[in-house]
Amino acid sequence: MGLMDNLKGKAEELKEKASELAGKHHEQIDSMVDKAGGAIDKATKGKYSDKIEHGASKAKGAVDDFAHKPEPGQPGGEGPTPPQP
Repeated sequence: MGLMDNLKGKAEELKEKASELAGKHHEQIDSMVDKAGGAIDKATKGKYSDKIEHGASKAKGAVDDFAHKPEPGQPGGEGPTPPQP
């Protein structure tokens, strides 16, 4: 296996880990996007409110698309854990 194959494999592992973390913490990420949007809106004195709101919405959508959300019953997921056989 060559160097590029190793790098591709590692990149895929890192992408999957980032996706899992984004899924587990999507509420916190959304909150920070809102907070950043609010700070930018305040700094621009509301001049670009509609554009900032649109950009924040797009950012949240991108995170949701990227995020691998845990299934109920899985570690980090919501809901009861299914019984073990």
